[in-house]
Amino acid sequence: MIHLKIYFLLPLLLYAFSAFPQGNNSQDQARTAELDQFWNEVSRTIAEGDFEAYAATFHEKATLVSGIGDKAYPIATALSGWKKEFDDTKAGLRKSSVAFRFNRRLGDPTTAYESGIFFYSFEQNGEKNGYYIHFDGLLIKDGTWKMMLEYQKSRASKEEWDALK
Repeated sequence: MIHLKIYFLLPLLLYAFSAFPQGNNSQDQARTAELDQFWNEVSRTIAEGDFEAYAATFHEKATLVSGIGDKAYPIATALSGWKKEFDDTKAGLRKSSVAFRFNRRLGDPTTAYESGIFFYSFEQNGEKNGYYIHFDGLLIKDGTWKMMLEYQKSRASKEEWDALK
């Protein structure tokens, strides 16, 4: 009886995994190129202190999950807490930057799951700081890519960052 169930379920599982391919076809390459542009735009907005454009990279109902702070809340709450840093960057009182490296990139033409590490660095009052964060992003495309969920999972090390080159 158990063998019969396995023989019945195995073809269904194989179909499920093959029905939604995530390989390196031209559709995946196009999505990845678009998402590379998305992450470049995020980097630009942070470097220039362009708060409005940064906020526009998120869906209006997006959520931020902080594994470090053990919290989850609307992105609007997070954005209001980050606004001063953007204003200081725009005014030249602070230099900010972010870079991304990925270990997993899945999706289709309208959805994406991106996982990796980001390195956020900043300089203020002559003092340089920065940190590496393991993160996951869930994005949707409805005309343009928008982040629905940003999960800042845990701190990462420079060695982990370097391994993603």
